[in-house]
Amino acid sequence: MDTPTLLAHLETHDTALTLPRGGTLRWDDADLHRAAHTDDPEGYALLGLAPGVRPWQRARVLLQVLNASQAGLDEATRTVLHRAARVLTLGLPPAHVITVLLGLRRLRANHKHTTRTALRFVLEHPDADALIAARRPALVDCFEHALGTATARGCARRIADGDTASDYLQRRLLRFLTHPHTAPARIRALYDPGPEGAAAPHEPALALDSGRERPPTITATNRGDIAATLVHLYRGGPSASLYEALGRFVDDAAGAFPRFDGTVALVLDASASMRGYGTREWAVMSQAAALRMVLTQVCARLEVVEVGGDERAPRGATDLAMGVLDALGTGPDLIAVVSDGYENLFPGDLARVVATLPRTGITTPVVFCHAMFTGSDDLALRRPAPSLPQRGFWHQDDFAELLPWMLGHCAAGAPWLRAALHARLDDLDRRADALAPGLAA
Repeated sequence: MDTPTLLAHLETHDTALTLPRGGTLRWDDADLHRAAHTDDPEGYALLGLAPGVRPWQRARVLLQVLNASQAGLDEATRTVLHRAARVLTLGLPPAHVITVLLGLRRLRANHKHTTRTALRFVLEHPDADALIAARRPALVDCFEHALGTATARGCARRIADGDTASDYLQRRLLRFLTHPHTAPARIRALYDPGPEGAAAPHEPALALDSGRERPPTITATNRGDIAATLVHLYRGGPSASLYEALGRFVDDAAGAFPRFDGTVALVLDASASMRGYGTREWAVMSQAAALRMVLTQVCARLEVVEVGGDERAPRGATDLAMGVLDALGTGPDLIAVVSDGYENLFPGDLARVVATLPRTGITTPVVFCHAMFTGSDDLALRRPAPSLPQRGFWHQDDFAELLPWMLGHCAAGAPWLRAALHARLDDLDRRADALAPGLAA
């Protein structure tokens, strides 16, 4: 599985899954998803939970996990796939999940794990009653595909006649559910048409990504606690209390990530343009320095190569190419260039150097991290090496997506990324448990 390529695709390609009436399921990247799942089922499912993955891509991951057989997989892998599927059914808009379940019906997927996930969505989702009222025909189709039409209708008849816990229901339906006592009333609602016109819930029951409201006016000091504290320090604020607060903020931010056992070489642009001026003075430099401080705690070894000055005294021009060459001398697993993108000493030199490296047998991955003032900065003239993998960041919250993207580009980052995503799955599982008693694992 090519993790960097797949992750970039999951974060950018948001074309919807479609089910033409009477036709087959349409998803334009099915081959990519099937190949990734075949190579590494667990890693593929975890990657669907990475911060910043688009909702329709997460729907595709759910579809692929439920459509594929689990024959030959060990119990630990099956458990991860089950947990990931459960989180995705709660963390996607319900309409996306219904599309996936109807797609599985078209694909005739009838695995036990598919049945279990479908039944728990239809009968145990926190918004199940509202969904049944609004999307009853679609959910009947999902329910009948999960059990088979004859079995589903047989269960519904028995429940309508007052049966709620017979051996028949236990063997054919209730054993798939977490809290079977919720099933009878909802199955009766599925087969007992109520008034039409109910509004379907649109929002996910579980937020997979932390929402961040964009401030009406972005300033040098509302881009995260670390950067704000650094701006005050750079501007000459009282250092003792600020340094104490800075340490706490960095510890908190770094504590969200597992330890990376490899070496990162950070080529840090400290030229005059990184300092800025006016109301933006120190904004970009402080965010780059915040990233450096977090990486210092996350990485077993961080080598920093400053070009154009240093973070407290940005000055002069930017020689990013020489910085990369110096970074190579530290023997890193990954080189991350952090810059605002203005290469004003030898324009085009970075592009020429990184293009030459593979020809000389150097395979160390190099990525470019755009330090920006806002998320909508115009980078048209600020891409000194267009062939490099590139990603922008302007707020401390961006580190949640930036670090997995960065470290995912090197072999040493693979176990780190898996550990980070396992921790994320654990957290999402706990939050799912708290939604309602009926969702306890």
